[in-house]
Amino acid sequence: MAAHDTGKARHSRLATAQGLFNLLTGLWPLVHYRSFEAVTGPKTDQWLVKCVGGLGAAGGYAQLRAGTSAGGKAAARRLGAGMAATFAAIDLVYAGSGRISRIYLLDAVVELGWLAGWAASASQARKTARRAGQRQPGN
Repeated sequence: MAAHDTGKARHSRLATAQGLFNLLTGLWPLVHYRSFEAVTGPKTDQWLVKCVGGLGAAGGYAQLRAGTSAGGKAAARRLGAGMAATFAAIDLVYAGSGRISRIYLLDAVVELGWLAGWAASASQARKTARRAGQRQPGN
């Protein structure tokens, strides 16, 4: 498999993995709120938890459906990096201050991993584009 193909496969696997993660973790409080709260701690506003869960699930679904075109892959990358950065920042600020359960620090680690994956994918795409003499859409 050529380096270019390897980069494409890595990008697709990353979008699929993060999309599934976001879809499933987003659906969790919608499907079984009691177990979600048992793991993550009690919440004041159930409606807000469900709203964030729904948005996370929608983002995950969008990543899964982004497709393999250059534009679809760029959209999956932007959405994935944006969601990961947002969730990581909230996790670090509020779990770090004790406002929410420390279990969210584990989620911050996962989110930072997604960011690292997207940074590596974008770097590989730029290198491949330079070798091919063209610019990748969405960078």
